Amino acid sequence: MSTNHLPVLLDEVVRGLDVRRGGVFADFTLDGGGHARAILDASAPDGRVIGLDMDATMIERTKHSLAAYGDRLQTLHANFARAAEAVRAVWTGPLDGALADLGFSSLQVDDEARGFSFQKDGPLDMRLDSSAPRTAADLVADLDESELARLIADYGEEPFARRIARSIVERREKRAIRTTRELADLVAAAIPRRAHPSRIHPATRTFQALRIATNAELDSLEAMLPQALELLKPGGRLAVIAYHSLEDRIVRHTFKRWANPCVCPPDLPVCACGKTPLVRILTKKPLLPDAAEIARNPRARSAKLRLAERTAA
Repeated sequence: MSTNHLPVLLDEVVRGLDVRRGGVFADFTLDGGGHARAILDASAPDGRVIGLDMDATMIERTKHSLAAYGDRLQTLHANFARAAEAVRAVWTGPLDGALADLGFSSLQVDDEARGFSFQKDGPLDMRLDSSAPRTAADLVADLDESELARLIADYGEEPFARRIARSIVERREKRAIRTTRELADLVAAAIPRRAHPSRIHPATRTFQALRIATNAELDSLEAMLPQALELLKPGGRLAVIAYHSLEDRIVRHTFKRWANPCVCPPDLPVCACGKTPLVRILTKKPLLPDAAEIARNPRARSAKLRLAERTAA
């Protein structure tokens, strides 16, 4: 397995979280530990990071690579959908900041045994938590044609979702679809050649959809965000890095709702509901990687960082 892992928008995250000596931070997606390492360095000598990850393998690798930080780093095998419960198990005070990098580590993507990528042939798995009961292969085998089409259209924003779902059903009636290469070839054949996207593999959107569904990613994100806000102290900051429009839309709309929670009718001249802003949005537009970072790490090209600061109210 490759050991190459480059944290995305690293300087922007550390600055955006306003990391200072002695701060306590949560990294809800520990991955390879790149962001956690930078936060630990910036908060030295006594700052702390509580790191969560669904992937037990990544937890063990990161504990080893960051062992020099000792008990300044605490790691927890947990889905960030239960962020508050996990953090409260080891820290009862408020957090100075929290980060959720919604991307996947290169260590995960490059491991063909995990089934996240069609670049190498491997089992159609896609689980972040290997103890989870349902794989992407199970979805492909069990969902009916209309459910598959809806999943691929909604989570992959794939215009040929119906054709792809029909091809999957027709193929599985003959034999099970078990590998990434088999599914990628099937999807590419289902999309008319003239409609193949120029910059991505034709199976990219379908793989995204299956990965999101396998790991309940959007549901987990919606569950995590209010818990993250609850964990922050007034003035504490939340940073979220999204990689596709579905994730970014949830983050953007949630931040806007928190920043303007008023529920009064729009024609009312003065607010009467008494609801006050929960956050101050720090990024009117998301922060993006520059050309130099994309050249170093092409997987960063779609990253968008949004930041919000909890208000004193």
